[in-house]
Amino acid sequence: MHRYLRLFGTPAIHVFKSFIADYGTGQNRKWNSCIMVLFSMEFEVMDISGDVGIRAYGKSCEESFVNAGIGMYSLITDIERIDEKQTIDIETKGDSLEGLLVSYLNELIFQFDTYGFIGKRIEIITFSNQPMAFIKAKVYGEEFDPNRHERRLLVKAATYHNIMVEKINSRWEIEVVFDI
Repeated sequence: MHRYLRLFGTPAIHVFKSFIADYGTGQNRKWNSCIMVLFSMEFEVMDISGDVGIRAYGKSCEESFVNAGIGMYSLITDIERIDEKQTIDIETKGDSLEGLLVSYLNELIFQFDTYGFIGKRIEIITFSNQPMAFIKAKVYGEEFDPNRHERRLLVKAATYHNIMVEKINSRWEIEVVFDI
């Protein structure tokens, strides 16, 4: 069962551990019924040959953008170790939602590469996709400290390769690939 559970920093892992402690793994049991609990994932990492990607979800397009940003930061370091000591404002434009996503993520990368700022939380202030896509956001975090923050991947840029921003049924889904 655990091989199907993909969690990224959510408290749901504790629910899963509790389930195993109470009911076992099922390897030596006959199950009369099966209860499946769906955990809400904000993002997941996509392993792509030579690169890496993020699949992010949200109830709104704005929420999926936030989750894509947080997912990208998780590629760089363990975001649980980041403190919200500073706030930066970012704003960017794009000619489409896909263009806006690439511009937004590349602005977050620029802030990290230039100023060492790594975010933990993102708050969308203004979001529009008509007539020109536009985003203004506050990012809460701190300066990257190699003594406290684990260095994971060197994310160079968000790309247009196989990019997707679309509403599927009742939720928004994003797929984006990064150069590393």
